Amino acid sequence: MKIFLEILLLAIIIVILFFLFFSYAKISLSPSFQKGYVCIKPFDAAQNRENCFSVEIAKTETQREKGLMDRKELDKDKGMLFIFEKEGIYPFWMKNTLIPLDIIWINSNNKVVFFSQNVQPCKSLICPSVVPSTKAKYVLEVNAGISEKIGLKIGDESNINY
Repeated sequence: MKIFLEILLLAIIIVILFFLFFSYAKISLSPSFQKGYVCIKPFDAAQNRENCFSVEIAKTETQREKGLMDRKELDKDKGMLFIFEKEGIYPFWMKNTLIPLDIIWINSNNKVVFFSQNVQPCKSLICPSVVPSTKAKYVLEVNAGISEKIGLKIGDESNINY
């Protein structure tokens, strides 16, 4: 009887340690994001307003792969800024993204060079990509409708702080 209790206790300890290890591993494997701000000012100088967003920064490959996947909501003044090492054509897709987004491509001169409005979540196995027509260094994702609300245009200036 004593041996049975010792084995049972040992099994319980192993299960607890196993659970703790994998809980820790799951937490540590989730990318953590640095915070920053992106403000967009209309190219038209007559419109003297800026629209600022508090953003999470995705600058590593792991962070860029995760992006806003599995998020059920995004505050209206929040977003995610993807930073690439150099300018290039960076397609985006909505695999495992649960909320519609506006996606804004910004070049190394901090000018908006391309944007796609109201990009819908993808619920199928194969998801289409949004491919910009020009090179960018940054990509900003915000809630769908924001670019229309702020009157976003190609050539608008951005101020990026991270």
